[in-house]
Amino acid sequence: MNIGYAAEIIFVLWNDQLLLPSLNSMTPAIRCAEKAGIEVGLHHYSHDPSNRHYGLEAAEALGVSPELVFKTLVLEILNSDKPLYALAVLPVAKTLNLKAIAAALGYKSAMMATPANAERVTGYIRGGISPLGTRSRLDTVLDASSSEFNCIYCSGGKRGLDISISSSDLVRLTNATIAPIAK
Repeated sequence: MNIGYAAEIIFVLWNDQLLLPSLNSMTPAIRCAEKAGIEVGLHHYSHDPSNRHYGLEAAEALGVSPELVFKTLVLEILNSDKPLYALAVLPVAKTLNLKAIAAALGYKSAMMATPANAERVTGYIRGGISPLGTRSRLDTVLDASSSEFNCIYCSGGKRGLDISISSSDLVRLTNATIAPIAK
């Protein structure tokens, strides 16, 4: 008997029992939602490696309004000698108001984390950073505009994959604060 084949069958049966999506779709973000019993829509699209406007690319590829697609930005807050990190989740066509998010987090100022630090603290690559399933739990602020929609889109944890999720489920999974952080 081929041991690799047997292990694969056990793994598939284990996933089938837990009703998880196909193995090709599994990311920490999707596993986080599944573990909490939250259904998310999986939306794959072809990512163009030369396109650095990840969120706008997703909106266009998925055929949805950019106001429904939310990007996840990683912030660094200088507090004492050790930096703290947090997430800002806002519509892809908007820019982040750093003063507003700092205030929402209870600090005087915040700045964007370097790409290397963002990838290190989240475990995701740039353009695929999801607010779900980060390496460690990060304070999260979700833009208030998310409350206007039944469903929003955000990264599923890799480039070329977005998930659709209700903003209330996203708040519940991330323990997010809702505040007007986009301009």
